[in-house]
Amino acid sequence: MTTNKACSDAVARVLADTYMLYMKAHNFHWNVEGPKFISLHAMFEEQYTDLAGAMDDLAERIRALGEYAPGTHAQFAALASVTETEGPLSAEDMLREMVKDYDTVCDTLKAGIELVDEQGDDVTSGMLADRLEYHQKQLWMMRALLK
Repeated sequence: MTTNKACSDAVARVLADTYMLYMKAHNFHWNVEGPKFISLHAMFEEQYTDLAGAMDDLAERIRALGEYAPGTHAQFAALASVTETEGPLSAEDMLREMVKDYDTVCDTLKAGIELVDEQGDDVTSGMLADRLEYHQKQLWMMRALLK
């Protein structure tokens, strides 16, 4: 596997997790109920908006590395560690689910950073590190809401 292919594969896994998380944040935005509705509705919108922009950046990085970005739900589902959620959830369960999934994406990002660092790809490493910082901040805020 060439350096670019190894790096693009790592980014593709992050892209897939980001897509699955985007879908979940959008679903929760639409379906959240209860006393925390206003704050969670706004938070989920902020998240899916950020994730949408991140997907574009990640896909473009894959293209810059000379590979084709995955672009179908089936491809994303096959690559992702984040899974879909079935059935309606309470607002609190939505938050717990998002915390679990943001943790999962952090793991995917850390593995990707390690791999691209080994390959000497500083640009991809920086991009993934920026995403990791975003996800860790979201985790902090969501965990604070669960207290």
